[in-house]
Amino acid sequence: MQPTATQSTKYILERQQFDTLISTLQKNCYSTIGPTVCDNAIVYGEIMKTNDLPIGWTDEQERGTYRLKKRNDNALFGYVVGPQSWKKFLFPSSLKIFSATLNEKGFQVTNEVPKETKYAFIGMRACELYAIAIQDKIFLNGQFIEPQYKQLREDAFFIAVNCGQAANTCFCDSMQTGPQADKYFDIALTEICNEKEHYFIIESGSEKAKKILSELSLTSAEKKHDDIIAESTNTAVKQMKRNLDTTNTKRILYEQFDNPHWDEIATRCLNCANCTMVCPTCFCTTVEDVTDLTGDNAERWRKWDSCFTMDYSYIHGGSLRASGKSRYRQWMTHKLSSWYDQFGTSGCVGCGRCITWCPVGIDITEEAKVFQQAKKITK
Repeated sequence: MQPTATQSTKYILERQQFDTLISTLQKNCYSTIGPTVCDNAIVYGEIMKTNDLPIGWTDEQERGTYRLKKRNDNALFGYVVGPQSWKKFLFPSSLKIFSATLNEKGFQVTNEVPKETKYAFIGMRACELYAIAIQDKIFLNGQFIEPQYKQLREDAFFIAVNCGQAANTCFCDSMQTGPQADKYFDIALTEICNEKEHYFIIESGSEKAKKILSELSLTSAEKKHDDIIAESTNTAVKQMKRNLDTTNTKRILYEQFDNPHWDEIATRCLNCANCTMVCPTCFCTTVEDVTDLTGDNAERWRKWDSCFTMDYSYIHGGSLRASGKSRYRQWMTHKLSSWYDQFGTSGCVGCGRCITWCPVGIDITEEAKVFQQAKKITK
């Protein structure tokens, strides 16, 4: 008799069973979201079947460089990370807060009701799981709770994929956020794809996962599959060319406020905000009020913003951070230093997106090393 999904923690899912996994999630009222190929990039969107995934595609990344190319196999998750993060679903870039309509008694305000959507995210990387855990601290653990995020987050189902390869811009190993998913997931997959076999090792991480897996016909994994998972993720670790030494970085950046290297970075930085838009943890927003031509209808919207925009730090009398130097310094110091003071963790998970998608190739790992080295010289 085949074991049920509650009798073991790891199972084998054959490649041809992947459609069954997707359909099982859909039968349980989940909207299945995963990686797709669009406009020559890996982006996240709704998937209905396995063929919607980026089968046989991988990505090449370096400073300011991203391109897709075909693999020599039909791996479903043979890429690393693309320009989007999962926060676009849990923390959407544009959200209506309320609307106001003029009637004979004045304006009637109607608050926007949070969407009741159950997302199943398929293909999450370990660093992205840690990024969501960081956003949980921001939106759920403070004095004020973000209701839309709370509802979407509680109903979400996370399917992680352990990384078997790394991009040149990855440094999650030094941030202790990957490449193997060790927590925060409902299901973790390790894809094994070679000339002889193509299957997935499944690990259950929650009660929700046990329910889904119990509806599949799975065989139990063997002890050897633990070694296979370790070998796969160790391959990704060995491929990582970058690292970020977090030892004393918080204190060092605070002490390097007047270092002239900030001016040198400013000569390269375009203040385009790409790094904050692709970052899976950045959460800056602004509020916009809009009205129609009659003036009878108005709406308030929350939209993503960035500490790199001049208006973000604007108060009466001008901007607190009028120079590109001050805005980059604010971003990097917040990410690697003051984030610890606010949320007890780094604001960086080592996904490398800010390096890949910076048009001029500014590398946060290299800039951090400059300040760390400057601290050693001044001792």
